[in-house]
Amino acid sequence: MKDRKSILLSSLIYLITNLVGLVGFFYPFFLPLLSADRAQAASPWLMTLLVGFCFVALLLEVQGDALNARFVALLGVLVALNAVLRFIETAIPGPGGFSPIFFLILTTGYVFGARFGFLMGALTLLVSALITGGVGPWLPYQMFTAGWVGATAAGLRVFRLEGRRGEVALLVALGAVWGLFYGMLMNLYFWPFAAGLGDQQWTAGLSWIAGFQRYAAFYVATSLAWDIVGALGNVLLLSFFAAPTLRALRRFRRRFTFIYQAEAL
Repeated sequence: MKDRKSILLSSLIYLITNLVGLVGFFYPFFLPLLSADRAQAASPWLMTLLVGFCFVALLLEVQGDALNARFVALLGVLVALNAVLRFIETAIPGPGGFSPIFFLILTTGYVFGARFGFLMGALTLLVSALITGGVGPWLPYQMFTAGWVGATAAGLRVFRLEGRRGEVALLVALGAVWGLFYGMLMNLYFWPFAAGLGDQQWTAGLSWIAGFQRYAAFYVATSLAWDIVGALGNVLLLSFFAAPTLRALRRFRRRFTFIYQAEAL
């Protein structure tokens, strides 16, 4: 009964966290009279809520059982590794929107599940921002979006291709999609408040179709080329390194599960 309550509470925390993220991205379109200054003032609150929910989720995972505690420890190691990769990327910038951090976010989410993937993405952006000095009003939005990258990777498991031909191709396809979609989502945190864009600017009272057309024109003009490079980077990293990485991550998963089952005997 205790485990069931813990699972339900943990699932509720993740659900609320994702709802907060969706509201954070899309509330400007429902409150069009909100000023840009007041909208940016909401960023620290989003940050506080997201970090708080992440730590509550981690506490619930650790208190569940020894298996979860081992996975949380592994999560910490992988987040630290990914944060170092982002530090290197910041010190030696790659071309366009290329970033190596999404490789581990996608592969860990695929192997360990949506909750692990969400935490991997969100905490990677938090820790790496603290290391690189990239803290700003954009950070909570980056954390939410990177978390969704990891969580959606777990959805590929419905195809039941684990260890079979085709699973890397699925990850490559998802990496390409997120290479573009990450930038599309991130633009939304400031686009409703941007001025001087002419027919690419959001205006209160626009229909959803007209708003989409204006945003599409804005995205193509400002971000598409940048994000294509990011998508290509994801494709190349996953194509060459996903298979051995998946095997290594699965060895950890089997080992932790075996130890846990042995201790339970």
